[in-house]
Amino acid sequence: MRVKGSFTGHERTDHLLFFDFDETYYPHACTQELLEHVYELEEYLEELAREQFIKIIWVTGSGLPEVIQKMERARMTFSPHFIAGNLGTELYEVNKQGQLKSNPSWEKKIRKSGFSGQKIVELERELFHQYGIKLIEQTQFGQKKYKWNYYYFISSETKSRYDLSIIKHLAKINGIGLNINRCNPKAGDPENAFDVDFIPLGTGKSEVVQFMSNYYNVPIRRTTAFGDSGNDIDMLKAVQHGYLVKNATPEAKQLHSNVTASSYAKGIMETLQLIFNFEKARE
Repeated sequence: MRVKGSFTGHERTDHLLFFDFDETYYPHACTQELLEHVYELEEYLEELAREQFIKIIWVTGSGLPEVIQKMERARMTFSPHFIAGNLGTELYEVNKQGQLKSNPSWEKKIRKSGFSGQKIVELERELFHQYGIKLIEQTQFGQKKYKWNYYYFISSETKSRYDLSIIKHLAKINGIGLNINRCNPKAGDPENAFDVDFIPLGTGKSEVVQFMSNYYNVPIRRTTAFGDSGNDIDMLKAVQHGYLVKNATPEAKQLHSNVTASSYAKGIMETLQLIFNFEKARE
């Protein structure tokens, strides 16, 4: 599998930029105006990569095939230096030729977690037979080895709060990582539902931030992230500069107060310019 070549890379790394992909970096509507902003952002990021020694990481709930398909649809020019797919359960480095290489340290970390599909099947059965909680498989892309996706459909707010607390409790006592966030119809999700994702403990978006920071020995004060939904909040809180884009979901905006002035790539670029111009002025 091959993607577009990455932004310019250096041995030296001074700053890490983390981006959620769907409805943050990549606009599902793909209007001409939104895509023009993506291309302007790409040019600016390439300039930063050359001059400021930054590494760019996409941290996304999508799998690699879906990311590639969306990149082609948007006619993007560059790949990031790393793609952390399926909620950070996969981590690939991308070189200038577009070749992908999985990170062995991250793979080892996941293997040691003891995560298995059988565990998730048993948990799903327990939720249904003992608690009457029904999870619907997200089968459009099939279940992944280290990320099992479900929808939980809302019947009432009271029942939902109770059911989600049971799901969290059972995942915790079974040593399973969990992501729950309100679905975003703009990204192709159904209305009135929650994403429920089971992943290995010690993985996920915020853990990717910690891993990459240690991997490149970059202090947290030199980290920045952008997202749009509830599953991005932990990542945004793990960095120094964490922002929701203006088009973020209402759920996310209730959980995080830093929001860009504009939507999608335009908001990202404006905010990065402020951050890096300030950094330059301090030097």
